[in-house]
Amino acid sequence: MAHDQHSQSLAAILPQVQLIATDMDGTLTAQGEFTPLLLETLDALAQANVLVMIVTGRSAGWVQGLVHYLPIVGAIAETGGVFISKENTEPHWLINIADPVQHRQNLAQTFAALKAVYPSVRPSGDNLFRLTDWTFDINGLNQDTVDALAKLCHQSGWGFTYSTVQCHIRPRGQDKGPGLKQVLQQFFPHINAQRVLTVGDSPNDEGLFDKSQFPYSVGVANVRHYCDLLQHQPYFVTDQAEVHGFQEAMAQLLTTRTS
Repeated sequence: MAHDQHSQSLAAILPQVQLIATDMDGTLTAQGEFTPLLLETLDALAQANVLVMIVTGRSAGWVQGLVHYLPIVGAIAETGGVFISKENTEPHWLINIADPVQHRQNLAQTFAALKAVYPSVRPSGDNLFRLTDWTFDINGLNQDTVDALAKLCHQSGWGFTYSTVQCHIRPRGQDKGPGLKQVLQQFFPHINAQRVLTVGDSPNDEGLFDKSQFPYSVGVANVRHYCDLLQHQPYFVTDQAEVHGFQEAMAQLLTTRTS
């Protein structure tokens, strides 16, 4: 596993890790789908008493189902907007939205304004299940167009980010990093950031790579496509991509638990 010129190797910090906070699409998937390898890895982590939390841009509705079915302690949805725990699948809002109905209308109007300028943008099919942000498909958009759409969102007072699958119009300040920090403080106060390993693969994971908030992070190999665009870089980068890279890092962690 490659890493920058740090004094510590991944193997050195793994014994202290209590919680894995991981992105989903492009990190836990292979060509967009869950695999037996993922389920085996999640089961092995659960057997080793390592907590796993998914931190994804996917909608609150999708994430409710994931939390119910997977051996995880919970998941943050909508790039830091909502937390859903295993114990209580009622969404816990991580940002303050005074009027959720009006908020959805404002998001829809902002998307309509973007579409007026760029008619090819297509709303994602999961907007019906979202609470805090609005998404549209990134497939078919080049980097210049994504950058221009981001600029338009910022000019309208919104935040913007994107992943391998979607672009997100979101409230300013809504992000995976602050969302995870808030969830740790409220729901896992016994776990400090030194005991968290964050994992991701794309620009909307940048908050998880911020070393001032989370000292130890892993990017699966496909993160290299975006490294030139990231202000915050992952501490380590795996040799393999997608779920194979996730399993590569987790295999090292599990070895520390059995040695």
